Amino acid sequence: MDTPVLEMRQVAKRFGAFQALANVDLKVGRGERVIVCGPSGSGKSTLIRCIVGLEQHEHGTILFDGAPIDLRSRTSPIRSGQIGMVFQQFNLFPHLTVLQNCTIAPIKVRGSTRAEAERKARDLLARVGIEDQADKFPGQLSGGQQQRVAIARALCMQPRALLFDEPTSALDPEMVQEVLNVMVSLARDGMTMICVTHEMGFAREVADRIVFMDRGEIVEVAPPAAFFAAPKNERTRAFLSRIL
Repeated sequence: MDTPVLEMRQVAKRFGAFQALANVDLKVGRGERVIVCGPSGSGKSTLIRCIVGLEQHEHGTILFDGAPIDLRSRTSPIRSGQIGMVFQQFNLFPHLTVLQNCTIAPIKVRGSTRAEAERKARDLLARVGIEDQADKFPGQLSGGQQQRVAIARALCMQPRALLFDEPTSALDPEMVQEVLNVMVSLARDGMTMICVTHEMGFAREVADRIVFMDRGEIVEVAPPAAFFAAPKNERTRAFLSRIL
C-alpha cells in the first residue's frame, strides 16, 4: 500500500472507566472502501468520531496523507473539508434551504463564489436524485431525502475521504435503499470511504475490507468473501450468527 489516506496508530480512548478504543491500528488506502461493523458499544462510532475530532483520543496518532492531523490548524483536513462526515441524524440546518445547506461551507470555508457553489451543489443534488428539492427546507423532506442532502453537502467540499456513521440507522426501512444506492454509486466512482453500518448486504457489495470491532478492539479484518464465508475469530462468528 502507498501512503495511506487515513491511518490510526495505537489510538486509545476512554469514557471514564469504559475503554472505548484500545490501541487501534488501521490503514485506509486511496480509493479503498472499508466497512466497520460490530455489536453495540464496540467502538465503531468512537473510531469515526476520533478521526474527525468530535472525540479527542488520549493516546496514539491519527494521520492524513502521512501527516498527523492537527485539529487546531485552519488547514487541517477536517476544517478544510478534505475529510467529510455523514451522520446518523443528518445534522442539516433547519432554517436553511437544501441549496443553502450545501453552499454555506464552500462559500465560507473554501471561498467559492455563490454562483460557483450553487452550480456545484445543484450538480451534486442531481447526482443523489433530489435536484427538484433544492429550494425546500429540510423539514419538508423525508428522512431518506434528508440523508441524501447530507451526502451532497459533504461532497460539495470535494472531500478526499468520506466517513459515514450508521447513515441508515435513523431511516424508516423503505428509505434505506435509496441512501445505500447513492453510497454504492460513490464507492464505484472510487471515493475513499469508511462506513460504520449494520447493512451487511451493502458491505458485501462495496467493501474492499470489512473491519470487525468488539470491546474497543479491531478483532478481525478481511475481504468480504473471507469475512462472511470463513471468519477466523470466535467473536466474529458469534456476531455474524446473530445478524445473518
